[in-house]
Amino acid sequence: MKHIFSIFIYCFACIVSGQQTEIVDFKKATVDVVLRPTLKEVGIDVHYEFEILQDTDSIYLDMRTLDTYKVYQQSFKGTNFYRDKKIILKSNFKKGEKHTVGLAAFTHPKKAMYFIDWNEEKGRKQVWTQGQGKYTSNWLPSFDDVNEKIEYDFSITFDKRYEVIANGKLIKKESPNDSLTKWYYDMKQPMSSYLAAIAIGKYKKKIVTSESGVPIELYYYPEDEANFEPTYRHTKRIFDFLESEIGVPYPWQNYKQVPVKDFLYAGMENTGTTIFSDSFVVDSIGFVDKNYVNVNAHELAHQWFGDLVTAKSGKHHWLQEGFATYYALLAEKEIFGDDYFHWQLFKSAMQLKALNEGKGESLLNAKASSLTFYQKGAWALHVLRTKVGEKPFKKAVQRYLNTYKFKSAETNDFIKIVEEESNQNLAAFVQTWLKDPQLPANFYNHDRLLTQDSSIDENMYAYLGGIAGIPSQVALFRLFNNNESSEAVSAEIEKIISLSQTDVVKENDPISEELLVNLAKNIPQEISAQKINTYKEAFKTENLKVRQAIVQTLTKIPVELKPEYESLLNDASYTTKEAALYNLWINFPADQKKYLDQTKDVQGFNDKSFRTLWLTLAIVTKNYSGRNTPYYYQELSNYTRSYNHFEVRKNAFVFINELRSFTDQNIADLVNGARHPNWRFAKFCRDLLDSIIKNPTYTENVKRSMKLLNEEEKAYLVKKL
Repeated sequence: MKHIFSIFIYCFACIVSGQQTEIVDFKKATVDVVLRPTLKEVGIDVHYEFEILQDTDSIYLDMRTLDTYKVYQQSFKGTNFYRDKKIILKSNFKKGEKHTVGLAAFTHPKKAMYFIDWNEEKGRKQVWTQGQGKYTSNWLPSFDDVNEKIEYDFSITFDKRYEVIANGKLIKKESPNDSLTKWYYDMKQPMSSYLAAIAIGKYKKKIVTSESGVPIELYYYPEDEANFEPTYRHTKRIFDFLESEIGVPYPWQNYKQVPVKDFLYAGMENTGTTIFSDSFVVDSIGFVDKNYVNVNAHELAHQWFGDLVTAKSGKHHWLQEGFATYYALLAEKEIFGDDYFHWQLFKSAMQLKALNEGKGESLLNAKASSLTFYQKGAWALHVLRTKVGEKPFKKAVQRYLNTYKFKSAETNDFIKIVEEESNQNLAAFVQTWLKDPQLPANFYNHDRLLTQDSSIDENMYAYLGGIAGIPSQVALFRLFNNNESSEAVSAEIEKIISLSQTDVVKENDPISEELLVNLAKNIPQEISAQKINTYKEAFKTENLKVRQAIVQTLTKIPVELKPEYESLLNDASYTTKEAALYNLWINFPADQKKYLDQTKDVQGFNDKSFRTLWLTLAIVTKNYSGRNTPYYYQELSNYTRSYNHFEVRKNAFVFINELRSFTDQNIADLVNGARHPNWRFAKFCRDLLDSIIKNPTYTENVKRSMKLLNEEEKAYLVKKL
């Protein structure tokens, strides 16, 4: 008996340690979802089809958060129980058997499914999911192991006033009653559970079709129709380019993109259904400074690299993020040109240089940073493509995707295919770029990698780099890498500015934006008459990025440049307007009212960074706001409320903290923010709350704020106190 018990413990340990894919193959899941958003409650009815691969006495479903469940159908005799966050099914399973199981579950997930603003008077009521890193099994009995791939078909019942979006193709809608609609989505191919997605909100959509006939569904908020084009600018071009460049047809039935409020990341590549932060919803002015192009391309590339072929484990995560980062850069190269592409490579190289000055990180380190997985991974692929040649590289990528489609793979699987297609031994490459934590010693001399196919004017090469054929990016790379003196760096700025009004520097040329910013930092505060004239010429350019670089670096404004600097308030760039307003307000107190009047109607980005700055300056400017002061403060104060986007709230908290004017409601909002699902915002709020609690000025406010908190928030604040 003791021996039998030991065998059971051994078998169960094998299953729960992530080896279940060798024992059972789950084929299909039919999932019926009912949501009660005000209660943050999820009701699930899921029916699985599976095949036994090896004799076993138990299999399991992951379920990290569970209130109650019931197995209501099974094609086998056996029992079930819940243990260690798993629903375990026990039976005498035999190899080759095909079975089904149906179960119902109720849960109140703390993460992976998020209910936005349902208990707020205002706000943007939404439900959305984020499985990667948060585990879909928090709301759906499913599989944390990414190697278990299943065809998921969702049906979701919800309030008919809202749009419901999920993986797959919408095949029908039904109305069980006057207030509800049931949405049916069908998938044709399997995917990992972390890629399951639901998004619910008030949306409209437009559909474009790729050259290959794939429907691309682009969702937007009804009030943002004017922002549709700049938000989704280049989407079809990106799709067509990636499908052609990768050389493998897009693998899913359709492609959907959905903006959501308070998203945890920039975007998430759920299968056929990218969810992204609505911070990227911009107008044409906002597009200049912050746009969705790179994120758009990155998440789309993941539909092949991550969704179609998934990395077997965290050790091989670069196969997803490195590929998506690199192919997104290739897409941007198609749109913005070769020089933009090489400049982005250069910038990532500089980031990696900083990492490398520490211990560095191996690409095969499962605990490596995002910088390593994304940027070092992209660089490794760029080096590899250069080493083996473009044609062998493309053939290898296509063969890799076709060989492991709807499966998982590891690094050696990819490398072996590249070796075969290129007829090269890649052991040295693997050791240098994938295994070694440090970058290769000659990495910063990779001029050829940065210059190939570059079309930067040769005069600019010679002028900036001193060597014809070497682009300005490499010249600057060498300048910084060789620790040149600030005088040597400063000498370059005059040359760059003097060219900024010529045709040498184009609107999309990264030189105009990045080199000016980096080099101008070395200019002394006392500016010579010659440099004043140089700046005057630079101000004359219509290049927004050159003018933006000036406002970001020239913060102490010479009176000789005041008229030119004031013209920046009229630029079609919110970033430029915001910096110019602040710098002018600081430098010329006598004209503060004029600057505020000129910009009082500017709203800026969705994060209200410009508006919150304006309100703060209006409040503190002597004899300006007058009777409007209470209204201005109330507007600023209201931006901390929980129904606002977390970026808006953060900006408001920053300025209210500067004003030292927290109200009871602001403190209650801060407590609410400290428990926000976005961890960066939550940390910001926790740190600020700590400082408020320690400040005796706010002791009574903190006590009174208790009345404004719900029970969970009260418990949190009491613990803090």
